[in-house]
Amino acid sequence: MIPRTRIRNIGISAHIDSGKTTLSERILFYTGRIHAIEEVRGGGKGATMDFMPEEKLHGITITSAATTCQWHDTQINLIDTPGHVDFTIEVERALRVLDGAVMVLCAVAGVQSQSITVDRQMKRYRVPRLAFINKMDRTGADPFRVVQGIRDRLQLNAMLLQYPIGSEDQFQGVIDLIEMTANYFEGENGENCVKKPIPEPLRDEAQQAREKLLDTLSLFSEPMTEMLLAGEEIPKALIWQTIRQATLSLEFTPVLLGSAFKNKGVQNLLDAVALYLPSPVDREVVKTAESVSVYPNPDASLVALAFKLTVESFGQLTYTRIYSGTLKPGDTVYNSRTEQRVQIGRLVRMHANKREEVKVAVAGDIVALLGVDCASGDTFCSGEPLVSLEKMFVPEPVITLAITPKKQEDSDRLSKALNRFQREDPTFRLSIDPESGATLISGMGELHLEIYLERIQREYNAEVYVGNPAVAYRETIAQQATFDYRFKKQSGGPGQYAHITGWIEPTDEPFVFENRVVGGAIPKEYIPACEKGCREAMESGQLEGYPVTGVKVVLDGGSYHPIDSSELAFRSASHQAIEGAIAKAKPYVLEPIMLVEVETPNEFMGRVQGDFSSRRGLLLGSETMQGYTVIRAEVPLARMFGYSTELRSLTSGMATFSMEFACYRQS
Repeated sequence: MIPRTRIRNIGISAHIDSGKTTLSERILFYTGRIHAIEEVRGGGKGATMDFMPEEKLHGITITSAATTCQWHDTQINLIDTPGHVDFTIEVERALRVLDGAVMVLCAVAGVQSQSITVDRQMKRYRVPRLAFINKMDRTGADPFRVVQGIRDRLQLNAMLLQYPIGSEDQFQGVIDLIEMTANYFEGENGENCVKKPIPEPLRDEAQQAREKLLDTLSLFSEPMTEMLLAGEEIPKALIWQTIRQATLSLEFTPVLLGSAFKNKGVQNLLDAVALYLPSPVDREVVKTAESVSVYPNPDASLVALAFKLTVESFGQLTYTRIYSGTLKPGDTVYNSRTEQRVQIGRLVRMHANKREEVKVAVAGDIVALLGVDCASGDTFCSGEPLVSLEKMFVPEPVITLAITPKKQEDSDRLSKALNRFQREDPTFRLSIDPESGATLISGMGELHLEIYLERIQREYNAEVYVGNPAVAYRETIAQQATFDYRFKKQSGGPGQYAHITGWIEPTDEPFVFENRVVGGAIPKEYIPACEKGCREAMESGQLEGYPVTGVKVVLDGGSYHPIDSSELAFRSASHQAIEGAIAKAKPYVLEPIMLVEVETPNEFMGRVQGDFSSRRGLLLGSETMQGYTVIRAEVPLARMFGYSTELRSLTSGMATFSMEFACYRQS
């Protein structure tokens, strides 16, 4: 068995089209996992990690794919995640269970909108990362500007560990600033990493870059500081150790260079993954919802998190991270959410959509369980007490479509498809329009729902009519309002009685319930019913019937009847009390605002900015680069439907854009 210290659980994340999947393909090739390189958009079989038909059709990653490969004496468990913001939940749940990450950035575009989102997700789960500046062969590549962008826009202490040998079409390799050698990548697929002396014209620049790097690293190492002051040569081992410690403590971000497509720099990145990113035993101790510490000890009680589900013809495939203990086929464990016993059938290790049987999984492993019935986010435990790992962050959907089956026979197939998708994807929501009875599907964007509609037709052979997209508006309150509500019902036999008092006020959280009842004015067993009633009242607002968000409910008193009070009575009282309080708290409608980033040739800049203004957009700024401009703006989602077609006509098809949810704002 491989020592836990030689395992790396890493994810590759980036803005769309930065080259994540191309990089993953090279990693698999150089580690011997595959024997031929396929391209994302190059005909042939397509990239290994993009195995869904929709991924091959659209040329993007839609679902995160896992694989395992070996680099020298290090086992790398790798997850390739989508770059498109509509599939951000895939990045979210991958980063929730990974120990380290590689953030890929384009050498031309630098830090883009989704780079900022990915950075926020990495910081949320305190994931140490390397940065890899890809596409060094492209016209306009400037790694120094990208590093400055990482420092300015992501607030990371980023430094290059390498110096480029040429750039754009003259990019030949990299200078290692620690070993002070020039690395070239020879052979048909760049598989031979050859070390040579540094070219004479670059020697002074490389030496200056090394001194700058050592100066920064000395802040994290007293021995290095003393050696620098004494003018002594710094040993390579001390530099590697210092970089590793600073990376694990999230105080430093090593930056590497290369071109995955041109097969340059990937082996150096693999070396850096092994050298600087954490093993399962290096990561911070995991805390559960009960504030119990979980250590990565194979001999301790089992604690494992089901972080992703896919439903297939043979049953459910549950991707699981083992945080503590050991798991074998045939073991019986507990699901801490349902408190039910679960028998483990088969364990497999995934290689994209292929499976390899596993006889045992221990702390630090990522495996898939076959045929286990559970929900995403469930915790499996082997002993008492049952613990639950903290849930991952799930963003709210912003767009809704109404769909109806074309024929009666499509109805059952549609129902099966929607139930499956809802189980697999926490950001895909299902509801029924109370007025028309139509089925409503909600998601993170037009592409998100478009992919699911394609899958309904391809996988379930169900035809549907699709209504126009609708914006997922919300309602909220502007001020505090009190409630004092008495619920009383008498209809022969036992009555119903509940009385609650308190207030509501605006908050930044979606919903907060605070119990300040003292002295037993409301018995403790009725408090959960009060919270449930409050949540039900938030499902439909007073103005347009949209869900209510941003409300804190403080329950501070009330009264009860020893015979007539019940959970149902307190639930009903809370529901009606909160509805009345919301009506008094000056409710208003919120609309989703999107952060839009357009990359356009300079000559179309004025047209794009003028178009944003016509869409009620708020221009945030622009950045001019070689021959093109990046324009950022906040625009209401309601004005962004069909934008891709409009942008093509405005810019003769030469501009690209990305869009992600920014915030809710008063409409």
